[in-house]
Amino acid sequence: MSTTLVLGGARSGKSAYAEKLASASGRAVVYIATARAGDSEMAQRIAHHRASRPAHWTTVEETTALAAAIDAWALPDAVVLVDCLTLWLSNLLFSGADSFPDTGPVTLPPLFYAQRQALIDALARARGDVILVSNEVGMGIVPMGAVSRAFVDEQGRLNQAVAAACDRAVFVAAGLPLALKGSLC
Repeated sequence: MSTTLVLGGARSGKSAYAEKLASASGRAVVYIATARAGDSEMAQRIAHHRASRPAHWTTVEETTALAAAIDAWALPDAVVLVDCLTLWLSNLLFSGADSFPDTGPVTLPPLFYAQRQALIDALARARGDVILVSNEVGMGIVPMGAVSRAFVDEQGRLNQAVAAACDRAVFVAAGLPLALKGSLC
């Protein structure tokens, strides 16, 4: 059993790299999709991703209970590919909230803390390989607005926690992988 975190910016090639790793394993691939269609543009993106995945891959759509999905699907004869932690984090941060203040402290929902820890615990007990895709959002300026800053902070903390729990971490830029932890596959 091995765990790999694949990080990168938007359109960096991180998902394609993760899919290549999953395919190269020669095992059954379980693709856990975390996206939620909040508008028509996102619905089109989701439809495009569904259509581009190999038909023989199993797709599981899970927007919040990611640890439970990993527990159910990370089996010795399969590779679980989670795409992506960034959308999952958004789903958790905005669970149960109609809106956040533009200024002042942002109170994160209890579901976020419970699910974040459950994910780290699930990675430790996974019975098969797990590949997780996540955006690296902390390489730019500090964003304006309390909600944006809270998101960037929590994405950075999540990436650090997942990288610490994984055997490998790979950063992808311009489609090129760079090993951060462990070796390239």
